[in-house]
Amino acid sequence: MSILFSPLTVRSVTFRNRLWVSPMCMYSAVDGVVQEWHHTHLAQFASGGAGLVVAEATAVVPEGRISPRDAGIWTDEQRDAWAPIVSALHARGAVAGIQLAHAGRKASTWWPWADERGSVPRTEGGWTTTAPSAVAFDGFDEPVALDADGIDAVVSAFAAGARRALDAGFDVLEIHGAHGYLLHQFLSPLANRREDEYGGSLENRARLLLRVVDAVRAESGDDVPLFVRISATDHADGGFTPEEAAVVGGWAVEHGADLIDVSSGGLVAHQRISVFPGYQVPLAETVRQGGRIPVSAVGLITASEQAERVLADGAADAIFAGREWLRDPHFGLRAAHELGADVAWPPQYDRARWR
Repeated sequence: MSILFSPLTVRSVTFRNRLWVSPMCMYSAVDGVVQEWHHTHLAQFASGGAGLVVAEATAVVPEGRISPRDAGIWTDEQRDAWAPIVSALHARGAVAGIQLAHAGRKASTWWPWADERGSVPRTEGGWTTTAPSAVAFDGFDEPVALDADGIDAVVSAFAAGARRALDAGFDVLEIHGAHGYLLHQFLSPLANRREDEYGGSLENRARLLLRVVDAVRAESGDDVPLFVRISATDHADGGFTPEEAAVVGGWAVEHGADLIDVSSGGLVAHQRISVFPGYQVPLAETVRQGGRIPVSAVGLITASEQAERVLADGAADAIFAGREWLRDPHFGLRAAHELGADVAWPPQYDRARWR
């Protein structure tokens, strides 16, 4: 029997398989409100056999958007726009998740296909960004360091975003603590130069992330699965390390998280990453074994046999994929076919099941 296509139960939610869709920004929202594009984009993955579909990094405050075109969850209008998308995922048998996010010093940037690069000026709809310290990402505007009230407001915003996400029908909440965004900025000494209780030691640098986990868990109750995505290394000297990631992951689970979604990088422009198929799987294994906690693996996992092997080797408990779902929105059905897994197919597609 395929491990990839065995069910997984986390709290009150059972996932039909362990091949999941990673959150991927579409830069197609209007004032934080998702559009028809998002509906079609996400629903196709559920039809294609995904066990879990996690919607893109969704800002909990307007200044937390990566770009002016990012999705949001800070208003009721945004909440209501997500609801039919969640219903579409459920109707196709998938669990619906959302990634709650704040981009920090990497906010207010141009979307990937814009002609410009760097920070969006105020005259073009940009804004002043915030961070743990007034240290800019290379090529971006300098952020304002958050004070104590600002930090408290971030925690409250994540809790409020979680409530709206649950009211929209989402089954799984993921806190974005990776890829150089705000919570990752606090975790890494390369971005966090603070000298108060949020800087210096690992315990201090993890304090904001753990406060957010506490606040989201308090809002969600005991039944909702809560994931945390982390970058397990900055791929740069003096940065956040896999060993620290294992410790922080363990702390997050103690505070109410259920699974650590292990990625890497994104904090500094001078990072040096050796990219190859499954290049982040060893990081997931380090966090899983070091923290003795459930993890997912992500990063150039593009083949059914590869994904199955990651689970069989004990490196992770589930697989997130991104690019391969974009190339083939029916990656889940294809992988099941290739592995000979006897899973339910949409009746409209059943003719392709075995031959």
